[in-house]
Amino acid sequence: MKTETLYHKVASHEAKKGEFKKCLLLYSGGLDTSTILKWIQDQYECEVITLTIDIGQTADNLDAIKQKALSLGAKKAIVYDAKDEFADILLTEAIMANADYQGGYALSCPLGRVMISKVAVKIAHKYNCQVIAHGCTGKGNDQVRFEGYITTLDPKLKTIAPVREWSMGRDEQILYAQKHGIPVKQKKDIPYSYDENMWGNTGEGGEIENPSEIPIEEKILQWCVLPEKGNYRNEIIDIEFEKGKPIALNGEKKKLSEIIMTLNKIGGQHGVGIVHLIEDRIVGLKVRGVYEQPAASILIEAHKKLEKLVSTREENELKAFLDNKWAYLTYGAKWYDPVMYHIHAFINSQNKKVTGSVKVKLYKGNITVVALTSTNSLFDHNLATFYKNGAFNQNASAGFIEIYNLAQKTAFNLHDWESDLYKN
Repeated sequence: MKTETLYHKVASHEAKKGEFKKCLLLYSGGLDTSTILKWIQDQYECEVITLTIDIGQTADNLDAIKQKALSLGAKKAIVYDAKDEFADILLTEAIMANADYQGGYALSCPLGRVMISKVAVKIAHKYNCQVIAHGCTGKGNDQVRFEGYITTLDPKLKTIAPVREWSMGRDEQILYAQKHGIPVKQKKDIPYSYDENMWGNTGEGGEIENPSEIPIEEKILQWCVLPEKGNYRNEIIDIEFEKGKPIALNGEKKKLSEIIMTLNKIGGQHGVGIVHLIEDRIVGLKVRGVYEQPAASILIEAHKKLEKLVSTREENELKAFLDNKWAYLTYGAKWYDPVMYHIHAFINSQNKKVTGSVKVKLYKGNITVVALTSTNSLFDHNLATFYKNGAFNQNASAGFIEIYNLAQKTAFNLHDWESDLYKN
């Protein structure tokens, strides 16, 4: 196969043939990166080292992926365990920020790209690789994340993106792989592709791409049962938080990575955390994905309710605004922008008091927080109860209402705003 001549490299960080002898390939073992491994050796005539990073993906046999890379000509195949680092740093921030992009997406892929980029730069330095290759397309977000983060962490490193260069579609890639004896899962009648880590599993391709078609969930879902086929009895779980971070599940202290992976199994049995989302990509496209994120959905809902209990109205209002900004920046490949450090400073400060226990009910796709306890709770039973007590001075309420309503009453009676609004 010859390289397409339609693609012209214009960015300074794009490597060109002859400029390097050793390349580090971010390798998942799937269709794109397996095709790339063969293609780079032929087109760039260089040594390729593969890097597979374990951030909690369940579908992958990491040893088999390593052996596959070696069989396809990799000079060395590295498997790097980053599960705890991913959970303890990035996913802790995600929980404290109530991660939610455009209506339910907990940002598993964008957060994973931060972790992968960080490890990739470290490994590239260790093995003296001048270039890092990835399997992203020219239409996606991940090319922006990988290339942006890699060149931020080390401006001397260059990148190559073979999928942008060769302009093959999925059908052509499958044929190319078959021609070169590269085993891949995808077939024409099973067109879905997945991106997975412990925080979520993203399904794309096939009818998912077209918003006018109904995704066939029974074929797509890998972690979750269909909500209507979830356990016939509800299940109540108890999650303990300390300063915004989950530290125990059902009374048992665990590492965060273990809590997340356990909740993925529990939540998956109840069909919770399934999200269909039409999202705005960084490059301006509208796309749809089907996300499975049981643990993320459970932990975020539990954290959000506990945070609300221990925070004032003004804190909760500002936090919601900054959480939304955090989500857009995380999605938009801005993890290392200075503004994120300022946002994290606020988020971490507010979460110092988010300590307590949350009981969550799971049932047929639903996540319901049913009880919360915290030593920092702002709930005062003597003030809030509907039963008779003397803690709340109801005599003061009428005076409060008169002052509180003054501006609205004055403005409304100076001008008939309602008639202007509804007249033809």
